[in-house]
Amino acid sequence: MDFIPASNLIINFAVLLVCFYVLAKSANFLVDGAVGVAYIIHVPKMIIGIVLVAFATTAPEFSVSLLSALKGLPEIALGNAIGSVIADDALALALGILVAPVALTVDSRVLKRAGIFLITIDIIAFILAMNGVLQRWEGIVLLILLVGYITTIVITEGKRLKKRKEEKKRNDDLELNELEEVAEHHKPGKLGAQILRFIGGVAGVIIASKFLIESSVNIASTLGVPEVVIGLTMIAIGTSLPEIATCIVAARKGHGDLALGDIIGADILNILWIIGAVSTTNPIIVDKKIIFFAFPFMIFVVLLMLGLSAAGYRLQKWKGWLLISVYIIYLGATVIMFYFGGTPNPA
Repeated sequence: MDFIPASNLIINFAVLLVCFYVLAKSANFLVDGAVGVAYIIHVPKMIIGIVLVAFATTAPEFSVSLLSALKGLPEIALGNAIGSVIADDALALALGILVAPVALTVDSRVLKRAGIFLITIDIIAFILAMNGVLQRWEGIVLLILLVGYITTIVITEGKRLKKRKEEKKRNDDLELNELEEVAEHHKPGKLGAQILRFIGGVAGVIIASKFLIESSVNIASTLGVPEVVIGLTMIAIGTSLPEIATCIVAARKGHGDLALGDIIGADILNILWIIGAVSTTNPIIVDKKIIFFAFPFMIFVVLLMLGLSAAGYRLQKWKGWLLISVYIIYLGATVIMFYFGGTPNPA
C-alpha cells in the first residue's frame, strides 16, 4: 500500500475522514440496491445477503488472501480468512444489532438451512487442517462444496418463487401487503436500476475500505504502534469493513435479514471461496497455534452467533453486547498467544 504518503499525518487523517463518509454513503447504495433486487425478483432478503451481498463484501478478504498466496504467504491468507469470520460474527453483526432502532428479526427457514451448512463446513475445514497442511485437492473440495451450495440455493429458491407465483394468482392480497411493506422502506424501480445502485455501492465500499485501511496503518506506524498490533486490529478489521458498514446500514434501515444474511454468506465464502481458492493456488502450511486456537475459537463464535440468532429468531441489544465482549476477549487472547507467546512459524 503506497498510494498515501505514510509520513504525513494531516493527509492521512483527512483521507480517513473522507473514507468514512464515502463508506457510509456507498453502504447506503449497496443496501438499497440489494433490497430493491430482493423485492423485485421476490427472493428473501436473507438469501440476497447470503449470495449477492456476501460475494461483494468479501472481495477485500479475497484479494488480500489471494495476493498473499501468490506471494508465497498462504498462511497469512488463512489467518485473514479465519480472523474475518470472527470479526464478521462478533463485531460487524454486533454493531448492526446495537445501532438498530428495534430488535432485528431473523428468517428462521433460511437460518436453519444456512446455519447448519456453515457450521458443517467450519468443522470440515478444521479437520482438513489438523494434519498441518491444506493441500490443493482439499482446496478443490472446498470450492466444489461452494458450487454445490450456490446451486442448491438457486434451485430451491427457484422452486419457491414458482410456488409463490401460483399462490399470488389465488390470493392477490399477499402481493398487495408485500408492496405496502416495500413502500415503507424502499421505492420500487426497475431491476436494472437497482443492480446499478448495488454495483455502485459495492465499488464505493471496496475503494473506501482500501484507502481507509492504508491511512489507518500509516497513522499507526507514524505514531509507533507495533506491527503485530496493527495486523491483529486494523488489517483484520479493515478487510471486514464492507461487512461492518453493510451490516450497520442494513440494520438501521430495518433490514435485519439482509444484515444477517451478509454475515452468514461472508462466513461461508471465507471458508469455501477464500481458503479454497488460496489452498488451490498454493498449499497452506498451518501452524499448530492456528489449528488449535484460531479454528476452535472461530467455530465457537459461529456457534454463538447462530445460537443467539435462533433464540427467539430476534437479535436484541444484549446479544450485540455479548458478541462485542467475545470479540474483545478474542483480541486479548490473540495478543497473548501470538505476541507474548511468540510469532507463529509457518515452516
